[in-house]
Amino acid sequence: MKKWIWEQENYPNFTYDSKRLESLMQKISLEQGYLIAMSNFMSEDNVTIRQLEALENEAISTSAIEGEILNRDSVKASIKRKLGFENIDHTKIDASTDYLIEVLIDANTNYEKDLTLDRLFGWHNALFPKGFSGHIKISVATFRGEETMEVVSGMAGRETTYYEAPPREILENEMDNFLRWFNKSETSLLKAAIAHLWFVIIHPFDDGNGRITRAIADLVLSKIENSKISKLYSMSSAINSDRKGYYKALESTTGYVRKSDNHLDITIWCEWFLETLYSALIDTKNRLRYITEKTKFWDKHKDSNLNARQTKVLNKILDIGVENFKGDLSKKKYIVIADSTPSTASRDINELLDLECIEQVEGTQGRNVRYKVKI
Repeated sequence: MKKWIWEQENYPNFTYDSKRLESLMQKISLEQGYLIAMSNFMSEDNVTIRQLEALENEAISTSAIEGEILNRDSVKASIKRKLGFENIDHTKIDASTDYLIEVLIDANTNYEKDLTLDRLFGWHNALFPKGFSGHIKISVATFRGEETMEVVSGMAGRETTYYEAPPREILENEMDNFLRWFNKSETSLLKAAIAHLWFVIIHPFDDGNGRITRAIADLVLSKIENSKISKLYSMSSAINSDRKGYYKALESTTGYVRKSDNHLDITIWCEWFLETLYSALIDTKNRLRYITEKTKFWDKHKDSNLNARQTKVLNKILDIGVENFKGDLSKKKYIVIADSTPSTASRDINELLDLECIEQVEGTQGRNVRYKVKI
């Protein structure tokens, strides 16, 4: 009995339920447009900062999915060096992190170029510049060897094989088909989902397949959004938050147990991918909303001559979002955040009330009085 998706008749003619995915794609397109509109409101410096943060999160998360923990300071230093920033702490730069950033920047900026084997081999070489994955020697910048590529889990002697990739002898043909489709098909959200899945199915390399397939999906999404440096969100961060769902969707699509009589039906995968993308967009929209609120607030109060304590407290609240500041602002919280005395806190709070920077929460008074930032 045929077992894996690539063994099915008519592979790789994938099918999916368009009606089931249509409303989700509409919601995603709406949120993408919303982010573009928000970025137009923000200053160029603010947009660049958010793009750099997204790139930083993408690098850390795409590695974390594979069990590799990157140093955030090293990632920041590598990004700044690659983009020509000054005042970089070169002691924090790690070569392997540096090369990963190159791959991500290439995917996020050079999306008009064809995806070729040479380009993919270059990405693979960048991920494993020394030819080792951990302490294991692997084939780099070329296809994997003759040994069967399996995804296995479980205790020794009781392992479960979740997936077996196509054998080495057909990899060239598999990749030819994939690249021909990728370079000729129209850019769309579904293309990002299918490209991610198809590359995982082929699994052409000894290691690094996950990181490269996420870069490929990023390339498609970056082209949709015409991104510079990076998109404003990190898809890998959203995937990393639901790794269990990620592997379950892959297994349900590529493995032996299928929920559809049509073994090439990839609706389950597409739905999970699009829902995860939507989640990433919503999370980013919320964070950007805090930034726009903060910008509006300080534009309104730029001449208020607030002291350093008041500014620190207000920024603390604005940075996490007024609605996310649990319990609202009290005198006790003000003392802790501003590191001030009770009398100073009282004076500062009264000044903020007079300047209409904050307002008393309705229904609170006396020792239980609370305040919130007035946006």
